[in-house]
Amino acid sequence: MTISLRLSDEDSTLIKKYAELKNMTVSEMIRQTVLERIEDEFDLTAYNKAMEEYKNNPVTYTHEEVKKMLELK
Repeated sequence: MTISLRLSDEDSTLIKKYAELKNMTVSEMIRQTVLERIEDEFDLTAYNKAMEEYKNNPVTYTHEEVKKMLELK
C-alpha cells in the first residue's frame, strides 16, 4: 500500500532529519509512529473502561489473595 502525504518544506526537512537521527527511513519512522499512536489510543480506551468498572465495583485484592484464589504457591 502506498500513501502520499503533503508536507511543507520545513516539515519535510524536520521529519527527514529526525528519521536520520533515529537511523530509520522516513517510511519506517512514520509507520512506527502511527502504529504507536494507535496502540496508545487502544490502551487509553482499555484504561478508561477498567476505571469505570472499578468505580462501579471498587473491590481490590492483594497479590497474596490472588495467589490463594488461583491456588498458586
